[in-house]
Amino acid sequence: MVDGKEYKLAVNNGPNSLHGGVRGFDKVVWTPQVLSNGVQFSRISPDGEEGYPGELKVWVTYTLDGGELMVNYRAQASQTTPVNLTNHSYFNLAGQEHNMALLNFFTRILEKVEALLAQFYPEGKAILGAPGWLSRLSIWLLTPAQGSPNIYDHEVTIEADAFLPVDETLIPTVNAETTGSWCEALKPSPCPLSRKPGQSTPAPCPSTCPFPPGEVAPVQGTAFDLRKPVELGKHLQEFRIHGFDHNFCLKGSKDKHFCARVHHAGSGRVLEVYTTQPGVQFYTGNFLDGTLKGKSGAVYPKHSGFCLETQSWPDAVNQPHFPPVLLRPGEEYDHTTWFKFSVA
Repeated sequence: MVDGKEYKLAVNNGPNSLHGGVRGFDKVVWTPQVLSNGVQFSRISPDGEEGYPGELKVWVTYTLDGGELMVNYRAQASQTTPVNLTNHSYFNLAGQEHNMALLNFFTRILEKVEALLAQFYPEGKAILGAPGWLSRLSIWLLTPAQGSPNIYDHEVTIEADAFLPVDETLIPTVNAETTGSWCEALKPSPCPLSRKPGQSTPAPCPSTCPFPPGEVAPVQGTAFDLRKPVELGKHLQEFRIHGFDHNFCLKGSKDKHFCARVHHAGSGRVLEVYTTQPGVQFYTGNFLDGTLKGKSGAVYPKHSGFCLETQSWPDAVNQPHFPPVLLRPGEEYDHTTWFKFSVA
């Protein structure tokens, strides 16, 4: 519901619309422009695309400064529409090259052994097959072990005092216990939730709120308290949870603020995330199932990567007490996220 009008979005995830719909921004062709230190992508989303109102002009700019990648998102709309842009990159700080030194070492040795076999036992080629079989065998044996197969040895910190609990479809839950009392402090101010279609101003706050709010839960004493570093694998075991796919409510302002830090002790690599957004979706690759393949044929099973998707809070268009997500004509959506890489 936007300004009293209901819009039907494309449903592509159970009963919900996820990642912009069936053909989201990740599945369309963008126009590139090469910059001196990066690249800018732009596109125009036509009115009604995936059910969203208005034409939306979007620019996403990636710039690199040393070990810091900056991603800036800008958008302008012809009609009032929800906008919530993010980046869904997967990270595994152990890296594909984690075992590459070992792989290269064995490959060089096996290539020399192969050369000696060919020199002293030329008939061996007919028995053993085509040249290069040993080096190919070494790659076949070692490729499954490239990098780290999971992120359990990563230490994670997220600067958030609260998170959004979710239902079975991963949509923020409603806190029924607060119905009728959560907005007591607003009385006798107009209630933003009670605006009816075609009504320009909200009605007075009712005695019993008919619109229970999405729940915002404190992380204190829960598995979601990541304010101090936790080793992910041990943390999941301790709290007997299958992973994270939740929005964490950041403490910072609209200016650049610290969001999260991930450290991989084995390599010393560190990723720090800063953002202007009010939230971050921490996702631990719970639905990865090995069907995706990467460099050198590496497969990505469950928990083989993590995402830190800076964003506005999910379902904010239906939760007026969440940080605003509507972009109106004449306004500009402008948010930035910084991914800073270093070695401890």
